[in-house]
Amino acid sequence: MTKKAPPIPARHVIWFGWKLVIFFSVALCLVALLKLHSQPPDLSSSVASRSRSRISRPNIFTGPPKIAFLFLARRNLPLDFLWGNFFEDADVEKFSIYIHSTPGFVFDETNTKSHFFRGRQLRNSIRVAWGESSMIQAERLLLEAALEDPASQRFVLLSDSFLDAKEGRYNPKMSPRIPKNKWRKGSQWITLVREHAEVIVDDEVIFPVFQKFCKRRPLLDASKGKMNAKLQKQHNCIPDEHYVPTLLAMSELESELERRTLTYTSWNLSATKMETKGWHPTTFTYANSGPEKIREIKNLNHVYYETEFRTEWCRSNSTSVPCFLFARKFSQAAAMRLLGEGVVGRFGAATLLDAPP
Repeated sequence: MTKKAPPIPARHVIWFGWKLVIFFSVALCLVALLKLHSQPPDLSSSVASRSRSRISRPNIFTGPPKIAFLFLARRNLPLDFLWGNFFEDADVEKFSIYIHSTPGFVFDETNTKSHFFRGRQLRNSIRVAWGESSMIQAERLLLEAALEDPASQRFVLLSDSFLDAKEGRYNPKMSPRIPKNKWRKGSQWITLVREHAEVIVDDEVIFPVFQKFCKRRPLLDASKGKMNAKLQKQHNCIPDEHYVPTLLAMSELESELERRTLTYTSWNLSATKMETKGWHPTTFTYANSGPEKIREIKNLNHVYYETEFRTEWCRSNSTSVPCFLFARKFSQAAAMRLLGEGVVGRFGAATLLDAPP
């Protein structure tokens, strides 16, 4: 006869059962974590909800609204005498001026001819390099300073927003934070309403992605010889032309945007140190910046976008209006001619402040 196996003590059965429970619990947690990492989150909706929730700062405002003019300068303002004439005799309650310049540079009577700019520099400015994310950070600092005044309702700095249909600046490494279908391109010089300015200042999601993955390609350097060919294969991205329109697209605010610029630029297809051929802004000189040219710019009522093969007609409340309130780029000689011939008019705040948000 075979002996019966001794019965398993009850405490061993209970202990074995708890081991199974713990094992399966850990396994389920691991499966859940794997699913979480294998399925990228919908960042578009999360950015939008975060932007909406963060725009809850007190914004109690009564009184005349202001336009905040935001100047990005390398050091001083070469055309301050022209801008000074523009602001002369204007109602100071309807506009304010903020300048981002080299850290430590102070605007005073020794470096500016116009009293409008004296003492208007930011105290927390940073060193800025063209084509780097520091340009975006400087813009954000300007907007942040202007937002401290509840009266600031329009912000003049940047420009139009449209799909980057032809260029290859989108970096796949930005995904899933920035999906390709949300990638946008626009000029740096646009005009913003207060709500959109707050979205830019409050952003903590999209800006870090631009800092990491949107960088300009190294400049051509003759001393590097054949290495230039390798360097020019690196991904090329100009942050300040993509950040604002992409962020507003990610924040589901595109339906609130006008897809045109308020700043006129004459583009020229030419070569630079950075690329063999591309579109670059023409600088107006004394010879080609007379009254006729300014009248031509003022009378333009549509904009043609090369990258989208589309024409945008300029309207306000279904009424045809001139497209441009500003223009670039002008040499000092051109500015002196405009001033000397009385071409530049006085500043009229109503043009911007009366526009629908």
